[in-house]
Amino acid sequence: MVGQTGLTDFFEQFLRKEPLFINKKVLQVNYIPDTILHRKAQMDLLAAILAPALRKEKPSNLFIYGKTGSGKTLTAQYVLSMLEQTAKQKGVPLKSIYVNCKLKKIADTEYRIMTELARAMGREVPATGLPTDEVYNIFLSAVDEQEQTVILVLDEIDRLVARAGDEILYNLTRINSELKHAQLSIIGISNDVRFIENIDPRVKSSLGEEEAIFPPYNASELRDILEKRSGIAFRPNAVGEGVLGKCAAYAAREHGDARRALDLLRVAGEVAEREGSDIVKEEHIDKAEEKIERDRVLEIVAAQPKQSQAVLYATLQLLATKKKIETGEVFEKYKEVCDKSGLTTLTQRRISDLIAELDMLGLINGKVLSKGRYGRTREIYLTIPEDLIEKIRLKLKEELG
Repeated sequence: MVGQTGLTDFFEQFLRKEPLFINKKVLQVNYIPDTILHRKAQMDLLAAILAPALRKEKPSNLFIYGKTGSGKTLTAQYVLSMLEQTAKQKGVPLKSIYVNCKLKKIADTEYRIMTELARAMGREVPATGLPTDEVYNIFLSAVDEQEQTVILVLDEIDRLVARAGDEILYNLTRINSELKHAQLSIIGISNDVRFIENIDPRVKSSLGEEEAIFPPYNASELRDILEKRSGIAFRPNAVGEGVLGKCAAYAAREHGDARRALDLLRVAGEVAEREGSDIVKEEHIDKAEEKIERDRVLEIVAAQPKQSQAVLYATLQLLATKKKIETGEVFEKYKEVCDKSGLTTLTQRRISDLIAELDMLGLINGKVLSKGRYGRTREIYLTIPEDLIEKIRLKLKEELG
């Protein structure tokens, strides 16, 4: 009972305290502001490419690329919302569909992505059971049931191709030849500039009809963005001197990532509130940076293909009892993991490549050692913070079933 009373008192005190935040949503990724700063050239380009839809003409397919947090998705969604608003006023039939291909449950197979598209067009499709061609035809008939322009946005399109192959893109870029009443345009968004160079040439020529490049923000631009958003997100005078500058500097160091800058400011505000501070200080930015870095590691682990996850899980299992291990040991343990999770076992050479990739991601450190006539191996250490290891192990266990 004492514990319950204590908690009740805590919550009462929390509610009596003036909050730092007025509108925290303003600092979240999916918030679309009234005005978008420092992206006028890109907005004008997107508007010019998409405007023909207002004359019932098919806009060119568009490929947008730039690093994470450079405003690609935000700008595309903003321009599309303004386009749809104008189309509605003018009585022009126009619909946009947005799909985030980063989400495994939506875009890890051709069937799932086609199901998501059919549902976005108002058709119910079972999660499994139908041939993929049938789901494709359901989507096709939904698009073609009236004279309209449909603009399909595939965000992080490179993830879709990595998981489901580029045949689905080929089918989608060819869909207009099968439509009698409607027309479909595709906007592909990617953080990987080289992505379009590595896909099927037929898809490349169809998808890359128009291109828009988004450069990273510099520290001054990031500060402007933070200033505008923080003025809406926090109560007056809740953000201390130097906080926005420090946030902008941190994010500019990470290739001008506005998303990271906004996350830093939001998490710093949460840390300050938790500590009972009346103001967000520079020290709260440091604590937020540490917390975000830990979350980022978990996100990277979750985003890895199953084979890489199996290699990392095997590595964690071995390093639970040893300080360092070698590639051969990882391979033997990896084979056990594959047996238990039903994965196909890859060759030792391929596993060595996956270890090198995990090293590049900063999850492990794989130092190459020469063994003379016995070839080369890697001496592997963990670079993951100790307090995250158990969380990652459990996450991998869940992912690998």
